[in-house]
Amino acid sequence: MTMLDDRTTAATWPAAYPRGYAVVDVETTGLARDDRIVSAAVYRLDAQGEVEDHWYTLVNPERDPGPVWIHGLTSDVLEGAPLFAQIAEEFSARLDGRVLVAHNAMFDWQMIAREYARAERTAPVRQRLCTIALSKELALPLPNHKLATLAAHFGVVQQRAHDALDDARVLAEAFRPSLHAAAERGVRLPLLECRPLTEWASAPAGPPIGRQSSYGAGGWRPSRKRPACPYPNPGRYESDKPLKQGMRVAFSGDTSVDRELLEDRTVEAGLHVATSVSRLTSLLVTNDPDAGTSKTAKARTFGTPVVDEAAYAHLLRDVAPADG
Repeated sequence: MTMLDDRTTAATWPAAYPRGYAVVDVETTGLARDDRIVSAAVYRLDAQGEVEDHWYTLVNPERDPGPVWIHGLTSDVLEGAPLFAQIAEEFSARLDGRVLVAHNAMFDWQMIAREYARAERTAPVRQRLCTIALSKELALPLPNHKLATLAAHFGVVQQRAHDALDDARVLAEAFRPSLHAAAERGVRLPLLECRPLTEWASAPAGPPIGRQSSYGAGGWRPSRKRPACPYPNPGRYESDKPLKQGMRVAFSGDTSVDRELLEDRTVEAGLHVATSVSRLTSLLVTNDPDAGTSKTAKARTFGTPVVDEAAYAHLLRDVAPADG
């Protein structure tokens, strides 16, 4: 029995809620800007979260498949798979007119948007919903925000973690009761705008996988200027509080996630990427706070708060809105 019962019926369903959802999961060669999708799955759901159908495809990434030990897709498996440009039309049909739903939706959307940009197309998605953000809106008693934890909370059994089709199935089954709980309690869904990439720089196409040995020779980088942060600077980050939109964040030293991707996530969260450290800087992110760089030195001089990359990634999950 679903939660669409006497308390929340189709007749009393919130009119402002979307009319349909596309629950998506993609597996990739990595986390950087020039990484590629190796598999994708979509579960289409109706307005109340009931499954309409599902779809799955492998994708030839035209490069080394990356962390095979995570997604299990080897070069041999992917060699005969279609290129993204060849499945883009079918993918679009699955997304069209629906809200994209994913666990850590910003990552999935950015990977999908980049693939469409490479194919010189635009994904037909205008809004996305992150199930991590929704679980926070619902104040679910979760010890962490892993998909497996969310699934266990709703009694959903995961069979093959990091398999795009099974991850999408699990998320669809966990999203439905979350959606009904939100409808019953009148919770506003945490919908965010999906901005397509309209500018890109294409590297020369390499040979398909199976005839390429390098991990990522050559790469793809979008060519665009970052928009100005629309929010005023609320001041310094405080360790016992969340980040707030408008804060100025600077980065120093090497990061495990591609720096540009990390900066993209920062901008999308409503924060300002600072190229230097000053008295106005809210936070410095560095994995080596004792390094003698100009940014770390200035942070010590100004008393700027410092966190490492892992802590910052956690903070990015829950950025408070700017003051009205």
